[in-house]
Amino acid sequence: MTAPLPGTAPSHGFRTRARHLGEPVALFFGRLGLTPNALTLLGFLITVAGAALAAAGLWLAAGIVVFLGGAFDMFDGALARATGRASKVGAFLDSVFDRWGESVVYIGIVVGCLNTGFNLGAGLAAVAMSEAFLVSYTRARAEGLGFGAGRGMAAVGLAPREVRLVILSLGLLAGGLLGGVEATPTATSDGARALSVALGLIAILATITVIQRIIHVMKQAATSDGK
Repeated sequence: MTAPLPGTAPSHGFRTRARHLGEPVALFFGRLGLTPNALTLLGFLITVAGAALAAAGLWLAAGIVVFLGGAFDMFDGALARATGRASKVGAFLDSVFDRWGESVVYIGIVVGCLNTGFNLGAGLAAVAMSEAFLVSYTRARAEGLGFGAGRGMAAVGLAPREVRLVILSLGLLAGGLLGGVEATPTATSDGARALSVALGLIAILATITVIQRIIHVMKQAATSDGK
């Protein structure tokens, strides 16, 4: 059994606390008659709305809506576990719509930044999206090959989806509160700088997470070969 990597325990603890906080809300939605899959779809649609707000340059509203849509990632799983409705199909849909929603948000940010001449922000959003997808791919590929069974790989690394969601939402909120995201050849708004910091941080932390997961798999493989 391999020792946990640095950053693994905090990531796992963040996920656990977030799920516990989401359980009462998830059960409330369940009492309204919503199923876990319905919550998955609803969260995706809310996230798409947030992406559209970002594309329109409504950064403050985008931050609020994107965070709200991402929160449904906690609700659908919590409801499925609490009501005994957890299934492979539900887990599949959850993962697919999570990745789909995350990509749409970054595309919205790219469009919003390009519309205001903030090309650096558009580039950072593209890099952050690429690294975020690598985080998800390394987990899916590792678990598909038998490494990190269950939710083991989800606990590896500094920047799982929940962490990326918080950073991105804060960046969007700051972009709106600090005068919008705009750039000219002679000046860049404070909001644009704040969004850049958030996107850059996501890119860096996601890259570190990918490396952590690669090392984690290599350690597991070495341990298996040594048996």
